[in-house]
Amino acid sequence: MKIRFAFVGFQHPHIWDLVARATAHPDVEVVACCEEDPATRDSLAASGKVRITHTDYRAMLAAEKIDVVVVGDWFVKRGRIVIDALASGRHVLADKPMCTTLAEHGEIVRLATTGNLTVGMMLDMRDSGVFIRVRELVRAGEIGEIRAVALGGQHPLLPGVRPGWYHEAGKHGGTINDLAIHGLDLVPWITGIGYRRVVAARTWQAGVPAGSHFRNAGQFMMELANGAGLVADVSYLSPNSQGYTLPLYWRLTFWGSLGVIETALNAKEVTLYKEGEKSGRALPVAAPAPGGYLESFLSEVKGHPNAALTQAEIFRASFVTLKAQEAADRGLINVEL
Repeated sequence: MKIRFAFVGFQHPHIWDLVARATAHPDVEVVACCEEDPATRDSLAASGKVRITHTDYRAMLAAEKIDVVVVGDWFVKRGRIVIDALASGRHVLADKPMCTTLAEHGEIVRLATTGNLTVGMMLDMRDSGVFIRVRELVRAGEIGEIRAVALGGQHPLLPGVRPGWYHEAGKHGGTINDLAIHGLDLVPWITGIGYRRVVAARTWQAGVPAGSHFRNAGQFMMELANGAGLVADVSYLSPNSQGYTLPLYWRLTFWGSLGVIETALNAKEVTLYKEGEKSGRALPVAAPAPGGYLESFLSEVKGHPNAALTQAEIFRASFVTLKAQEAADRGLINVEL
């Protein structure tokens, strides 16, 4: 029997990757699609990209035979949808972020644990060949002990293209929580080292339209469990005209006791600078694993314990990211994790 998926919310473009993968997957049947925003419904009807079956997600949960709820609505709304879906006994697969408060996160963890339900997330950067290759090299000891990490997750603001709700009060929930979860998930996955504390964090406005509530710039520092430091920038400050093509897009650098590894999401290679050598070496990337986040989720739903991306990892990455956002919002330093 196929796993029955229902989608809630189409107000962020990330959701279309999952629409395509779920529709094509032999183990999945898409049985319902809900969009509560009238303007978005009209746009979807005009484009023909998806057929909306419901205009109220609670009514959909009450009426339909659904195994999995996919959540892609505007960010601050997502936590409530995830909680309601879990409370109704359904598994959840969410775009990131799945929620915007630590209280919502705690309730999601509680409901998933007590209900024996699976929560997945679209953390698709693990599926990239460049980061798979970095993980192989770091885990093989090519740069020795990890001593410092730098993460650049800058994005273009794209006025007029990015959804307008980013700029509306009470809908976005924080730039660190929005973007940083990808990087904060990658670092322990690559190194095997978790986080000890949020050292400091800040968000601010830079170049947003007049009247915008969007704090589009964010930076933070973390201490890893082995004492290494991480410095990160996750801002919407990249040149709009170049979109997502910059070689700096999701740039990741690891400094170790035996050398340095650097790459980025758009890179065609991984560069290794070894202690004792005079120049860097360009190494080929690994084979990508497109759709790995979906396969991991389905594996856990089916009761297989060896998923490549586990619910426990998702919960931890979400928690750490929310703590960094909280540190920025409240001006906190040295927040223990």
